[in-house]
Amino acid sequence: MGVAGCGKSSLGAAVAQATGLRLVEGDDFHSPASRAKMSQGIALTDADRDGWLTTLGEQLRAQPQGLVLTCSALKRAYRERLRQAAPGLRFVFLDINREQAQARVTARAAQHFFSTSLVDSQFAALEDPTGEAGVLRVDALKPIERLPAEVTAWLNANRAPA
Repeated sequence: MGVAGCGKSSLGAAVAQATGLRLVEGDDFHSPASRAKMSQGIALTDADRDGWLTTLGEQLRAQPQGLVLTCSALKRAYRERLRQAAPGLRFVFLDINREQAQARVTARAAQHFFSTSLVDSQFAALEDPTGEAGVLRVDALKPIERLPAEVTAWLNANRAPA
């Protein structure tokens, strides 16, 4: 979880491969209307995200053995909805500064629907999850090759009781 450009998709794919869990890319579940808004530089509202969060919760419930889900989960209320769908859910918070996020979003602009003008709105909406139960904060600027081992070690050390 984290703002646009923090590396959710890259890290999620690497963790899914390392753990053998299915990868669910949260961006794939945005409605066409939400994708259109974001591509036009219009930030999504809580109402826009409502159906998306419901769908992501359904994805979590459908995989009780676990999965790797990439999504922004910027607000605590969004994380709580996902936790309700999957008790014991854990989050990896990819922490990045605004300048680096902007640079990454700009670099991928030709391949992604998310408008570069929305990075500031992501930081405005972000409610830092550091300190919440079941959250690992990682530095999104560390080399991507090092992050999957850090995440999988944390996941294995913090397994939910059977």
